[in-house]
Amino acid sequence: MPQLLEIVLLPSERHDEAVLRRKVLAQSGLRPTDLQHIEVLKASLDARSRQVVYRLRVEVYSTQEVYQPEAPLLKGYQPVRDNAPRALIIGAGPAGYFAALELIELGIRPIVLDRGKDVRARRRDLRAIQQFGVVDPHSNYCFGEGGAGTYSDGKLYTRSVKRGNVIKSLRLLVEHGAKSDILVEAHPHIGSNKLPEVVQNIRESIVQYGGEVHFGQFVTEFILNDKREMCGVRTAQGQEWLADAVIVATGHSARDIYRQLDAQGVRLEAKPFALGLRIEHPQPLIDRIQYHREVRDEDLPAASYSLVCQINEKGVFSFCMCPGGLIVPAATAPGEVVVNGMSMSRRDSPFANSGMVTAIEAEDLGPFAKHGVFGFMEFQAAVERKMFEAGDGSQRGPALRLPDFIDGRLSADLPKTSYIPGIYAAPLYDLLPRHISERLRKGLAQFGKTMRGYYTREAIVVGTESRTSAPVRIPRDPQTFMHPETPGLFPCGEGAGYAGGIISAAMDGQNVARAVAAMVNA
Repeated sequence: MPQLLEIVLLPSERHDEAVLRRKVLAQSGLRPTDLQHIEVLKASLDARSRQVVYRLRVEVYSTQEVYQPEAPLLKGYQPVRDNAPRALIIGAGPAGYFAALELIELGIRPIVLDRGKDVRARRRDLRAIQQFGVVDPHSNYCFGEGGAGTYSDGKLYTRSVKRGNVIKSLRLLVEHGAKSDILVEAHPHIGSNKLPEVVQNIRESIVQYGGEVHFGQFVTEFILNDKREMCGVRTAQGQEWLADAVIVATGHSARDIYRQLDAQGVRLEAKPFALGLRIEHPQPLIDRIQYHREVRDEDLPAASYSLVCQINEKGVFSFCMCPGGLIVPAATAPGEVVVNGMSMSRRDSPFANSGMVTAIEAEDLGPFAKHGVFGFMEFQAAVERKMFEAGDGSQRGPALRLPDFIDGRLSADLPKTSYIPGIYAAPLYDLLPRHISERLRKGLAQFGKTMRGYYTREAIVVGTESRTSAPVRIPRDPQTFMHPETPGLFPCGEGAGYAGGIISAAMDGQNVARAVAAMVNA
């Protein structure tokens, strides 16, 4: 059996193979001639003390042990046969694309339909949002090839390790162009400048092995037979698509898909989510706080943080923290202001931003409870509209300096920001529902005590961070992954309420694909 060791390295030594080998030899007791291979399993940055270090968990193979590298997963792929069963996948995000790859492995032909554009063409629509405030309801930061994660950071961390094969998902990303570091880093990240190429390569694999991917296909109707079995869809382009199963993986912002399912009698459920603001600090300030030094060493990454507290028995917490990142406009329709965060692969922006949100439960809905299954969604949409209506009809974001938000006063001026559409001073404490605003203000004040230096006039809050997760769930049986009353419908990923990020969505796609195979092969 190989030895399992923990090796401690300075940041400057993290990628120095000679240093790693020397420390492994010293710790393992092996002679240099007896060391065959070092396999790094996990690498974590430890900044708890003044001396920041990396802690590596490694497997050490001697010449007496067998080390055999794993073969690429794609080598096991075979083109699907011409008469293979067919599965429609609605949505080309991580849930949809990883479901497609899994279906190919299982001999089923995936046909992916996406309302938006391919990953390259999406860029023009993102530029239109950033520079001109023009929101295309089918192609934006949430809709289009790759889904919401492609152009809003590409973080790969997940706590849902028991829900599927994390390593398989990461390996597939590496085989499609991501750096191999994501296999071992504790908080892996690809970056919004690198992920589009990976996504495009995945699409090429799907097509190469017999799948199909079609863009500009907005679903307007689900096809149900006399037995209420789902067997296809119709799109706004006048096309009808039929298959043996339909996987709905449309992401957390496809409100029209929820309404269409409801209109056709498919049971949905209300789902709590989280809502708040996005907070932005200068990155050097966060570096000083986290690394306990005035200037961050060049070998250290831009520092991040994770914060959580309880206010009136409700959680207030950081969400989607983006070190060295940008705030971006994430609206999916005209007449709303929504913000999100992203980082490029180098994380070299002078700003750090994070969602700062609080849990929205049924008792928070007030008059929106009358909307039943759509109560949370209508609450979410109302806040987004109010943020838009407070402005000048553009995608400029309402903002305040952090102390001003906490104290409930309008900022006399605002600092520079990474948010390209621009910001303006607005009473966010009034634009948010009062009980939500007060919860966030108390939570942020608490974080200022937890993280000394976090409370500062250099920080701003921008509204609104509202697309944290789906506000509606499409129910499914936990064993079959199929809708309990609608055979043939397989709810999948973040939009169905069963994932919360790129990797958890990818794993859910794989799980659903296996369930589809079990049904069609029964």
